[in-house]
Amino acid sequence: MKILIVGGNGGIGFAMLQESLTRFSDAQVHATYRQTKPQWHHARVVWHKIDASSNEDVKSLSERFDDIDWVINCVGMLHTPDKGPEKNLSAIDEAFFQQMMTINTLPTLLLAKYFTPKLKRADKPKFAVISAKVGSISDNQLGGWYSYRVSKAALNMFIKTMSIEWQRMIREGVVLALHPGTTDTALSEPFHRNVPKGKLFTPERVAHDLIGLIESSTPQKSGSFLAYNGEQLPW
Repeated sequence: MKILIVGGNGGIGFAMLQESLTRFSDAQVHATYRQTKPQWHHARVVWHKIDASSNEDVKSLSERFDDIDWVINCVGMLHTPDKGPEKNLSAIDEAFFQQMMTINTLPTLLLAKYFTPKLKRADKPKFAVISAKVGSISDNQLGGWYSYRVSKAALNMFIKTMSIEWQRMIREGVVLALHPGTTDTALSEPFHRNVPKGKLFTPERVAHDLIGLIESSTPQKSGSFLAYNGEQLPW
């Protein structure tokens, strides 16, 4: 079994890598990082340096595989060191918006384009991406966070559209958008004080839940937007 975890050095990504190794004793896990190669090593892990928003990098990575069983994209961005989610319209910034789309949406498009031919060769291929409940249009009752919401809503639309194409050509395939809940990582750290008690999850707990959802999902679930607890979320 071959699993690719994009963003494998991030908070959720690294936990997903470890959970995959624990759950699947025969799995070879390929994981990506963008800049500094992790010092963590394992006999069944291969690290790859790529910029997941680069067409050439993703294409080059795909060419290293003849086939693959799972692709999981854990790359994401919520804030920068000097700029956070917008509270109102006056805070919208063109460069910040474009950066959000480049990191939160584009990598999944590129991964789908270049890895679908490799996934087609697996018996039960699965393609999953970490999304966010705030990307749900019908669930949005609070407003704000314009760039992040838009980037995740666009991601969700892509996943739904991709699943329709897969239904026609990869009948045993599964495509999923996954909401991890608020996870104790650097991405969410500035917002921890607003999280209700018991709703800030460890990366290990999230990885256990999400890998379990991917493993148990069937083609009938393809095109779904699922929360960590298996709840079907509205688009």
